[in-house]
Amino acid sequence: MVGVRDRADLTRTDAHEVVLDCLEAGIEAARPERVLADALSLSGDQLRIAGEVYDLHAYDEILVLGGGKAAGQVAAALEDRLGEAVGGGVVVTDDPVETERVEVVEGSHPVPDEAGAEGARRVRDLAAEAGERTLVFAVISGGGSALLPAPAGDLSLGDVRDTTTALLEAGAAIGEINAVRKHLSDVKGGRLAAAAAPATVVTLAFSDVVGDDPGVIASGPTAPDPTTFDDALAVLDRYDLQVPAEVRAHLQAGAAGDREETPGPDADFSHVRYHLLADAWTAIDAARTVADDAGYETAVLSSRIRGEAREQGLAHAAVAEEAAATGNPIEAPAVVLSGGETTVTVRGDGSGGPNQEFALRAALELPERAVLGTVDTDGRDGGTDAAGALVDGQTIADTEAAAAARDALADNDAEPFLADRGALVHTGRTGTNVNDLRVLLVE
Repeated sequence: MVGVRDRADLTRTDAHEVVLDCLEAGIEAARPERVLADALSLSGDQLRIAGEVYDLHAYDEILVLGGGKAAGQVAAALEDRLGEAVGGGVVVTDDPVETERVEVVEGSHPVPDEAGAEGARRVRDLAAEAGERTLVFAVISGGGSALLPAPAGDLSLGDVRDTTTALLEAGAAIGEINAVRKHLSDVKGGRLAAAAAPATVVTLAFSDVVGDDPGVIASGPTAPDPTTFDDALAVLDRYDLQVPAEVRAHLQAGAAGDREETPGPDADFSHVRYHLLADAWTAIDAARTVADDAGYETAVLSSRIRGEAREQGLAHAAVAEEAAATGNPIEAPAVVLSGGETTVTVRGDGSGGPNQEFALRAALELPERAVLGTVDTDGRDGGTDAAGALVDGQTIADTEAAAAARDALADNDAEPFLADRGALVHTGRTGTNVNDLRVLLVE
């Protein structure tokens, strides 16, 4: 089970303990071994996945291909459930695990590396070799966009890496980032599914995107792509990004019709089946059960919180203030939950991540008897080794601390500020990713 490593130091009151219980339960519920135990059942040669039945006797070979933060854990769970029926495969992840038949390649996230690029090429090559009597489990989870780069055409990994970094630092939304990445890759935007035809492709997805759009999760390797080369160019122009000349030339050539467009909504995906196995609600529901059992009234603010992290942190603080003062939108004692994915527009040169900026901004306004825990369910917030933070109405106790907090926010330097106050939450890599989970408790 996933646990908060610094729990003893963070548990200052019963309220803090409840918030940590909720966070741990939410992450644990989204772990692949738990999810697949509920979603998959095998009776003889009949495999049932979320209500759909597959006759394994109809296939000569079963492969596991894909990538993302949960990919290694899903591959291991499939081996455990299906045994020797799994003939092999390759997945790319930043959280490798030991497997017997599926090769697990360790890549880098959020900026891709050569190991990920080579792993992605091998994933695509195996897909292209699959025949009509091959069953391909396409394991797709959050983080797959960076972990399956496979640069298209004459692009280099450096071209893709520089472009990814520019998009992230500009605060572009995940859909915008992926519109670009799809058109710089040989596996994204439905290209993996196209390569695998005529094999049967069964997508097992763990969503880390708001709204769970199959075309956005890991940039949609097995889903039709509604975006175009023109859309990708528009994203670069919208944020006035300076990207490698080769990238812009590649996209311009595609827009001019000199490169093949990604498979769109009219393409043939009849050989593809899709199962969304876990998403933000998986974590929220588990956290809510813990809060209910602890005797708190509960409400879900939204599973789709997005935008600038610090702005959403302030909004959550306002919810806590209103609940404490007027009993709206819920009467205290209460726990308000939310999920989603916020972003940070980088203007300074400090360290931190969206959840840490979210927590720090909220801490400036939280009422005295409120506790807020916010984590990335993959265990890594931004480029740090912290999952997020746990703050309360006493985290910033005086005007001097408030001034220091505002300076930290201005320099995107939330991590050291929160570390000095013992507010960082560490879980280590969790083997899953269903985006951010936030637990706001108001006494």
